[in-house]
Amino acid sequence: MKINVLTLFPDMFNIFNESIIGRAKEKGIISLETCNIRDYSENKHKKVDDYPYGGGAGMVMTPQPIVSSIEETKKINKGKVIFLGPRGKTFNHKLAEELSKEEELIFLCGHYEGIDERVYKYIDMEISLGDFVLTGGEMACIPVIDSILRLIPGVLSKEDSFMEESYYNGTLEYPQYTRPETFRGERVPEVLLSGHHENIRKWRRLMSLRITKNRRPDLYKKILLTKEDKKLLKSE
Repeated sequence: MKINVLTLFPDMFNIFNESIIGRAKEKGIISLETCNIRDYSENKHKKVDDYPYGGGAGMVMTPQPIVSSIEETKKINKGKVIFLGPRGKTFNHKLAEELSKEEELIFLCGHYEGIDERVYKYIDMEISLGDFVLTGGEMACIPVIDSILRLIPGVLSKEDSFMEESYYNGTLEYPQYTRPETFRGERVPEVLLSGHHENIRKWRRLMSLRITKNRRPDLYKKILLTKEDKKLLKSE
């Protein structure tokens, strides 16, 4: 996958040079480049914002630098232009899966009081992380990109390593344990020490359903329970 990010703060995306994503970049599995919107400003002082017409607090990003940076980036990336903003569809795992199937994407990070309304005609999709305010689009863009890239084949060490994680199957993940077997008087559940893979699978499924029901009843209501699920829950 090829991703280009249009931002006023390109250094914030150096985080993707580290860890799992960094290794995937080195292997050539993914490409992630940033573009400084300010570089495309035709203002002699490289300004990218101005006061809003009609008055009001704060500044608004002007259309020219944004549109110019989009048009220039489109020469090397034909993907959808995705804006991180408050009007957008709330981001979730399903949307991450959909976007992970794209070959190319362009992300636009807003700032200040937002972007000039005339920029929206150059945007294909708007995404929001939720009903809260961040200091800039970069803060929203980073987790969105990370959640998409980790679904790209070859990015994670095992192809199935994300398949049992929270949200992948519509449930929260089951409890995880590692050494020591006993920590401050609390032991690892006996079933995990049994070596009986089928019993372990059933226990994990039950725990996943139970945790989802208790912590995220909204998600639990959407689960299509199988006959086995109903049997496991009935046996509690």
